[in-house]
Amino acid sequence: MGSSRWRVAAAVFLSLLGSLLPVEADEHIHTYTDKEEVVLWMNTVGPYHNRQETYKYFSLPFCVGTKKTISHYHETLGEALQGVELEFSGLDIKFKDEVMQTTFCEIDLDKAKRDAFVYAIKNHYWYQMYIDDLPIWGIVGEADENGEDHYLWTYKKLEIGFNGNRIVDVNLTSEGKVRLVPNTRIAMSYSVKWKKSDVKFEDRFDKYLDPSFFQHRIHWFSIFNSFMMVIFLVGLVSMILMRTLRKDYARYSKEEEMDDMDRDLGDEYGWKQVHGDVFRPSSHPLIFSSLIGSGCQIFSVSLIVIIVAMVEDLYTERGSMLSTAIFVYAATSPVNGYFGGSLYAKQGGRRWIKQMFIGAFMIPAMVCGTAFFINFIAIYYHASRAIPFGTMVAVCCICFFVILPLNLVGTILGRNLSGQPNFPCRVNAVPRPIPEKKWFMEPAVIVCLGGILPFGSIFIEMYFIFTSFWAYKIYYVYGFMMLVLVILCIVTVCVTIVCTYFLLNAEDYRWQWTSFLSAASTAVYVYMYSFYYYFFKTKMYGLFQTSFYFGYMAVFSTALGIMCGAVGYMGTSAFVRKIYTNVKID
Repeated sequence: MGSSRWRVAAAVFLSLLGSLLPVEADEHIHTYTDKEEVVLWMNTVGPYHNRQETYKYFSLPFCVGTKKTISHYHETLGEALQGVELEFSGLDIKFKDEVMQTTFCEIDLDKAKRDAFVYAIKNHYWYQMYIDDLPIWGIVGEADENGEDHYLWTYKKLEIGFNGNRIVDVNLTSEGKVRLVPNTRIAMSYSVKWKKSDVKFEDRFDKYLDPSFFQHRIHWFSIFNSFMMVIFLVGLVSMILMRTLRKDYARYSKEEEMDDMDRDLGDEYGWKQVHGDVFRPSSHPLIFSSLIGSGCQIFSVSLIVIIVAMVEDLYTERGSMLSTAIFVYAATSPVNGYFGGSLYAKQGGRRWIKQMFIGAFMIPAMVCGTAFFINFIAIYYHASRAIPFGTMVAVCCICFFVILPLNLVGTILGRNLSGQPNFPCRVNAVPRPIPEKKWFMEPAVIVCLGGILPFGSIFIEMYFIFTSFWAYKIYYVYGFMMLVLVILCIVTVCVTIVCTYFLLNAEDYRWQWTSFLSAASTAVYVYMYSFYYYFFKTKMYGLFQTSFYFGYMAVFSTALGIMCGAVGYMGTSAFVRKIYTNVKID
């Protein structure tokens, strides 16, 4: 067991950069000759309402077919992390070779095995299989109306469609209902029927998609609604800020023409008064710059992965979405180093190596820490989601030997190319005291309210994304996701600019953290929505599934918050630079 896991880990690590390329085996180039072996993989079994609570298929006392040899096997990093446990069924299936109903094994049903099957039936256990990368689902058994007698489906009736030398369709019909009685023998059988199909190979996954759900009028309406919100917000921000700033510039120009006596007697207020402090380094610049760098990297990863998913149908390959995300995250590490390192240098930071390490490992440590905690529960449950030790080592090697060096390159480039503090205003040696202001202008209130509109622009899309991940739906409308990402960024920038303008107008120059946190507070609303989704939209239960759900929803929400915070800060920073560049400062 241990040696096989190490072999898998070594293969995963060496093939990481090529994880998206097909493997040269019949199952992966998807072409067959007549009578050639077709592998039926048994994947996992688990309760229907807990999608992530899965176990090895043969953890239930099913029996294995008589065919013992296997010609090829493949596992990617994405598969290993997602708990894909492919085990050979032992069924002898050949391309275009029909098999009449044949008994392939028998189960000696003692009391322990019966209890295991009864437990699975009571909890609505489903199992998943694969033929030529096409998923097939079946139910273990069913109970009678009274719930006293339990029955096992013993006959797997496979109907496989082919177009030329390719498999384009697979259907499973479960028959042969047998009552579970201790100390009996249950014969398991199967049959294979081949039929010619007009389905094109490129369209063979269309049957698994659900256009009526993802392209529902509500989905289109939500996009349109968010788009109208963007137009309204951009128009509002442009109108308010342009008119207000024009008045500010006029007032400040008039003040320049006054003599010193008139200026002392004048009513001086507004954002110009904090010009000597507005570019003062933020508190905790090391953490702040690391968050900004990580947020820029998450945005880059999101953008690239969505574009790749729009071009390539990643849902057609097991674990390909996760493998792609890991590859892109590692490849975009210089983005993190560049923006984080340059910002830290601009703020006068001297411990740039420490900042680089924190920036490089902030997101991986959060994800791995959560996965490590959930892994303990998965091991206790003997679930297939338990990540093998070798895969953990492979992920750590990626962090230390790929992400860290690339982050270092980005940090050096950022410090040297854009690390000079070329602010349009000098920073005063002594900080200006912050005057008292109304309660709703306090940074804490602005932070709490800042995430409402960005969340409002994406919460409908959150429902579709949650349903695709936590329920049995395949998300494929990545064009919608791209639109929502663009809308989210525009709304976030507009909201943070308005919040920052009001904050500066109240002569409070603590805008860096305020702009970041007001945008990042979107994550709080998303996480609150995940509670609503869990209790009212799902039927999940049990410690493992609940821990998995809320653990990874916390990771998702935090990553989304860091991304929104970085986008909000970058937009606000450009706005602040612009307004202080255009006003004459003594």
